[in-house]
Amino acid sequence: MVGRFLFGLLAGPSLVAGLGAWLALGFAAAESIAIEATPIPLSAEEHDRDTVGQLRYRGGLHLSTDNSRFGGLSALGISADGRRLVALSDDGQRFSARLVYDRVGNLAGLRDADLASLAGLDGRPFSSKADGDVESMSPGVEGEIIVAFERRHRLLRYLPGVTVPEPLPEPVEMSDLPFNNGVEALTLLADGSLLALSEGKRDRDAVVGWISDSNGWSVLTYQAADGFRVTGAATHPGGDVLVLERLFILRGQNTIRLKRIAAATIQAGARLEGTTIAELRPPLTIDNFEGIEARRGQRGEVLVYLVSDDNFNAEQRTLLMMFELLE
Repeated sequence: MVGRFLFGLLAGPSLVAGLGAWLALGFAAAESIAIEATPIPLSAEEHDRDTVGQLRYRGGLHLSTDNSRFGGLSALGISADGRRLVALSDDGQRFSARLVYDRVGNLAGLRDADLASLAGLDGRPFSSKADGDVESMSPGVEGEIIVAFERRHRLLRYLPGVTVPEPLPEPVEMSDLPFNNGVEALTLLADGSLLALSEGKRDRDAVVGWISDSNGWSVLTYQAADGFRVTGAATHPGGDVLVLERLFILRGQNTIRLKRIAAATIQAGARLEGTTIAELRPPLTIDNFEGIEARRGQRGEVLVYLVSDDNFNAEQRTLLMMFELLE
């Protein structure tokens, strides 16, 4: 079954259709938590602004709580109907909540939030950040969830209703990635294969990545120029891939960039170079965005969700923002 999932070129399910399985697999008992969800504007200076590049802002929230376990959200999943959110953190926690929308379908709040611990190969919660540092996740073609970890670089497969995960075969080059520059982006493509992109540099302007096929993992590269680093990826409902990038400048103005990669270009040996959809920089509302998901809305529009990793740092925020892709 592992081989069929990982290397078979199958017609995959909706990229977010299997998200409900998250609520029953791979976790210790969930703990309800009170989350304050404060609406945020797209721009701190122009409160009426609602577009940036090819994105129209459809609502956003600053999520906060007194619970010290909450934060560090690096991987994001949204159910196909947009009602449920699941995010995984840098220390192996799963955050789940129901999303609330206003009468025109803009993101307006959340409720029924809970936290649970992701289980390791021994069936117990991860005991350290080195073991539980989740950076990305993807659904699989058989309802499972694939989770990529860094520090101890590895891929684990969580089957529905099963607490203990299975290790997945990894790209050979993954073990050579820098300690804190692992697989930051993992997404299921329309043909059932996986695309994985690392944060570690292959050369000055590109990072190493892989695509799964009938022979295992094949290497490709992704153009990440101008100091930007890959932080996440999601598959557009039409088959292209949306890549989230971050530019960090010490004591400067950080920037978030969203790029689109044409599905036809994603193949073994390729040097992928996406087209920029939008760049977000101050005074626009941004933080350390690492999680991304995309789904089709009720009117056929493509909705893109972003979540930020606050690094459990009081100077940063957990932001959840939703955009409509203008195509």
